[in-house]
Amino acid sequence: MAKRVVTFGEILLRLAPEGYRRFLQADSFGAVYGGGEANTALSLAQFGTDAAFVTKLPEHDIGQAAVNFLRSYGVDTSMIVRGGDRMGIYFLERGAAQRPSRVIYDRAGSAFALARREEFDWDRIFAGADWFHITGITPAVSDGMAEISLEAVKAAKRLGLTVSCDINYRAKLWDKAKAGRVLSGIMQYVDICIAGRGQAGDLFGIESHPASEDDYRAYEPVARELTERFGCRAAAVTLRTTVSSSDNLWAAMIYDGEKFCYSREYNIHIVDRVGGGDSFAAGLIYAQLTGMDTQQTVDFAAAAACLKLSVEGDANICSVQEVKELAESGSAQVQR
Repeated sequence: MAKRVVTFGEILLRLAPEGYRRFLQADSFGAVYGGGEANTALSLAQFGTDAAFVTKLPEHDIGQAAVNFLRSYGVDTSMIVRGGDRMGIYFLERGAAQRPSRVIYDRAGSAFALARREEFDWDRIFAGADWFHITGITPAVSDGMAEISLEAVKAAKRLGLTVSCDINYRAKLWDKAKAGRVLSGIMQYVDICIAGRGQAGDLFGIESHPASEDDYRAYEPVARELTERFGCRAAAVTLRTTVSSSDNLWAAMIYDGEKFCYSREYNIHIVDRVGGGDSFAAGLIYAQLTGMDTQQTVDFAAAAACLKLSVEGDANICSVQEVKELAESGSAQVQR
């Protein structure tokens, strides 16, 4: 029987100026849809996984367009709650060279932020599911959503699902102190934690002291402490080095309670920076559900994230075969 994954979060309308224009230069905005957990579900669906995305969206045409977008890539939208007045928006200004990318949120008072606890029947949502994925963005949206997120992970744990959480701290949504308090509660129910460089220190006081950007082993005590403090089965640390907005180095490490496994380091010229971490999460989930060991998992997940940065839009639309070919060979030659 196919494994089923449920993700929960807010899908946003993404509006971006053409190419690398700045907001102040924009006379039009390209529209796509995206958001952490939606991106992960969409990527998993491309891998052939039974992936469902849960959110709340208005019943108007923009909300329906988001649903149609997810459906077009094979995501199960049957558990999406409909209602409310508006959909969250984010504006993206793509960085280039030494100019960083910028995001402006317009999501206060969205249908998702104002959703009520009784609108999500977790026993029904998780029926037949094997895995639940959430990020730290979802409880940051509103106090009500923080409560709902905690209820969701408790229900998933009670029902025997594997629970993963990508910390994904967003400073524009909440401060570090509040994020640390809320996420510490959620993390008690998490089996696999994903953190970026420095996030565990910012939110949980679990500090790393790298001697240089490529001192990846400095994050081993961080991963170990995450598993010990919160009772996680495993912890992953994504190791992105920003050379410039156009070029990144990407690697990752997973600690499974016994050993530390590292991916290769990828030197990436970026097409679209958004969604790399979400694609890493999808790769990790797929690898674990299909029986890959820890080394195979980190290799597959890091390769998935690397490929995402070559894809326009929020989400990765690469196949399992494409990811495996990169993980195993690293070749970018023309496929004939």
